[in-house]
Amino acid sequence: MRVIGLISGTSADGIDSAIASIQGEGYDLEVSVIDGQTVPYPTDVREQILRVCAGEPISMAALAELDDDIARLFAQAAQALIERHGRVDLIASHGQTVFHRPPRSPRSPNFPLGYSLQLGRGELIAALTQCLTVSDFRQADIAAGGEGAPLVPPVDLALLSHPQHARCIQNIGGIGNVALLPPWDPSVHPQPPKVLGWDTGPGNSLLDLAVETFSEGRQTYDHNGTWAAQGVPCQDLVEKWLQHPYFQQLPPKSTGRELFGQDFWNDCLREATPLNLLPADILATLTEFTALSIAQSYRTFLPALPSEMLVCGGGSRNAYLINRLQVHLPEMTVQTTSDAGVPADLKEALAFAVLGYWHCQRFPGNLPSVTGASQAVPLGKLHKPI
Repeated sequence: MRVIGLISGTSADGIDSAIASIQGEGYDLEVSVIDGQTVPYPTDVREQILRVCAGEPISMAALAELDDDIARLFAQAAQALIERHGRVDLIASHGQTVFHRPPRSPRSPNFPLGYSLQLGRGELIAALTQCLTVSDFRQADIAAGGEGAPLVPPVDLALLSHPQHARCIQNIGGIGNVALLPPWDPSVHPQPPKVLGWDTGPGNSLLDLAVETFSEGRQTYDHNGTWAAQGVPCQDLVEKWLQHPYFQQLPPKSTGRELFGQDFWNDCLREATPLNLLPADILATLTEFTALSIAQSYRTFLPALPSEMLVCGGGSRNAYLINRLQVHLPEMTVQTTSDAGVPADLKEALAFAVLGYWHCQRFPGNLPSVTGASQAVPLGKLHKPI
């Protein structure tokens, strides 16, 4: 089956798309990546997404229009790959998350289920592309009492497990998340091992907000971490920010821009301003905060540190951040998933292509050990072209 996977992550910097040939059943998969790309959002659409994520009020009419705009852009991203490589059997679209509330949230203490909203409705993508489309991947896990996130660890298990040693797969998008993959050789042990995973906290979200602030909107991210690398981290601020209750919360857990977004960045800037730090110093401090939040999470919640970390997502291109991870986790070899044969820039889009493929097989796409759901369930809703 030829499948296109689509996603725009928490950074909302654009639509990642990947086309792949997928064969097999369950975790026994053969996945061949054909092509992929990232299509940036138009500036006005990205700005509106970020305003909604920051909690700015929006009318239902404007929300409906944004939903349609995102769906059209996702459809265009898929169509670009179809025009280059021919028709596909399925499109699997994660959409754009604009709100995520974990279950048992302080905001809803009397209602145990979580809530997560992804814009870019699958019905419209199916109509525009005339392709079967799967979307709304998080809802079934949430209905089963799960966090609805992270959803990629079962795909990591299928594509990135090593037969002899354990690995951590660390995605660093706007938010960071980890999957601990125990050693697994399916030919010897057909039953998959227990995978641990959770959202580690901020990834690029705070860094991107800081860069946009300091560049007055001329830049949206710190290319290769070059700007941050010129600064000196303020360890007092890092230690203070690491006291946030999220980092002490036991997994399973998930988070988003609602916690590590505009309000958190405003607090960071307010606390840094009296210290007369240069912009580079603040960026270095935020990078250190991100790296240490990941390292602290590993040391606190993993049963033991594995020998290897494979990084994916936009943070995999930030050499300074990768260096700080290696400094704080010297026991581990820090590389990218590209070194293991899965393109780091396309892995999240590829993961949703696999989740869409599993939907068609009615194969469960969540891991209760990761999301906290009461059971493993197939994910997504199927939309047929009109």
